Amino acid sequence: MLTIREYEEAREKRELSRFATFSENSLGRAREESPCDIRTCFMRDRDRIIHSKSFRRLKHKTQVFISPEGDHYRTRLTHTLEVSGIARTIARALSLNEDLTEAIAMGHDLGHTPFGHGGERELFALSDGKFTHSRQSVRVAERIERGGAGLNLTREVLDGIEHHSGAVVPATLEGKIVALADRIAYINHDIDDAVRAGLMSEADIPAEYKDVLGPRHSERINTLVRDTINESFGQNDIKMSEAVHKAMMGLRQFMFERVYRAEYALSQEEKVRGMIRKLFEYYSSDISRLPAEYRAIAEVDGTTVAVCDCIACMTDRYALSIYEELFLPVSWSHM
Repeated sequence: MLTIREYEEAREKRELSRFATFSENSLGRAREESPCDIRTCFMRDRDRIIHSKSFRRLKHKTQVFISPEGDHYRTRLTHTLEVSGIARTIARALSLNEDLTEAIAMGHDLGHTPFGHGGERELFALSDGKFTHSRQSVRVAERIERGGAGLNLTREVLDGIEHHSGAVVPATLEGKIVALADRIAYINHDIDDAVRAGLMSEADIPAEYKDVLGPRHSERINTLVRDTINESFGQNDIKMSEAVHKAMMGLRQFMFERVYRAEYALSQEEKVRGMIRKLFEYYSSDISRLPAEYRAIAEVDGTTVAVCDCIACMTDRYALSIYEELFLPVSWSHM
């Protein structure tokens, strides 16, 4: 009698593309484990990520707008869910491994700093260029979660997480899908949030991009997803047509000029970076101030790494509360 997992592995071999990553052929984990009777290795990875503390903290981490007042702005968690939805759609259409795709998507931002890329840029500077959120996401999974034991994810999932951004291409097609889905998601939902914030309107989007991708949020995502599927179908690669890719990258550049690097965004980033720097200096000057789990990391990996770990794991509101407690005066009252 086959177990449910073995039945699922056999189904993958029957139904998925020859270019898919089969769970039965996984390169495995750093520490060997007995297989589950029900779930494939990639299903287990997805579940481990979803049940991790780092994943839950994403709901209180900035996507673009720092500590937004409204209920409908994206957070790092809702961004992750949107990436997962887009990536799964593409993977299913191309008969690739949807479980591996979802696991990578769910874990791709586990190591993101509080306050979005402003926080990341400051830790990058303070660590002499060693900190990036993609590498930190792998570090969270391997070194920080479960009290230092890590999640013991498969090598395919770790590869997709580490290389979802940057110059190195993921080793699997499923990882390539997540890297592209991440870009499709953030460009379009950041437009939606910027319109909601009153920083721009849909009418401000240059016609040359709307003519190719569509005039509305849903139409643009639909165009990008369909084009990726059509161009990648039956191929051992994940790609877009030249015209659609050019329009997407043009729209991304427009967002940098209009939103990401606008005067208001830069002024807020300067405040964020100053706060991150003060916290870094405070903990670096005396590692006994670090929580016990990060003191243990400092003894093995050094002070800078441990302090980056500690700060990167903070949510926006927790970092603010620690900063206020340490550096802002409290009103005196007579008891």
